[in-house]
Amino acid sequence: MEEIEISSWATLDALKKAADLIETVGNLNSDQEMYVFCVLEEDYLELGYSLAGSNYLRRYADEDEMAEALEKRREGLEVAVVEVEDYDEDLEDEDLDFDDESDDL
Repeated sequence: MEEIEISSWATLDALKKAADLIETVGNLNSDQEMYVFCVLEEDYLELGYSLAGSNYLRRYADEDEMAEALEKRREGLEVAVVEVEDYDEDLEDEDLDFDDESDDL
């Protein structure tokens, strides 16, 4: 695997537009990260978009290496999603009654 840092989303978008998309993992709005796996001619690529960190382009040696990286991204995102869901469930357990608080004033 080879990796270079890309400073512009426009560069990543141009690569994405020219390539055949395999899969997109993540969402910039909810996860603050998005990974686009694609093939451009004979190159297997991962385009990494990030709101908080560096953006990058990774080139994998072959389809198998890219498939392994794709699976790891999926698993990493599933763990993050589970943690967010657990947090939301904790909030739902608390029964807040705002009407009672107004009576105390």
